[in-house]
Amino acid sequence: MAVIRGVVVVVLAVVVVVAAADGAGECGATPPDKMALKLAPCASAAKDPKSTPSSGCCTAVHTIGKQSPKCLCAVMLSSTTRNAGIKPEVAITIPKRCNIADRPVGYKCGDYTLP
Repeated sequence: MAVIRGVVVVVLAVVVVVAAADGAGECGATPPDKMALKLAPCASAAKDPKSTPSSGCCTAVHTIGKQSPKCLCAVMLSSTTRNAGIKPEVAITIPKRCNIADRPVGYKCGDYTLP
């Protein structure tokens, strides 16, 4: 009986650690691939550097970027955005094209730097 209690305690401890780790990602508890879905209004702006981002796109980028530059970076480099045909070198310019004043200029995002 004591062995079973010990196993239960260990299993519960592992569950707590895993749950805590899930909330410690770049975007908190929400995985970047799921957060990337919020950037759907940015699809054309993230493929064409000459297009003007929509207000919905700029709002989404500002909201995610305000949460954390790490989150915005992780979202722009996520497999969801890559699978959607998003070009990271173009997506990284959206905060500037949206004229977001409090964007983290110079922030390193993988191989890219936020302008």
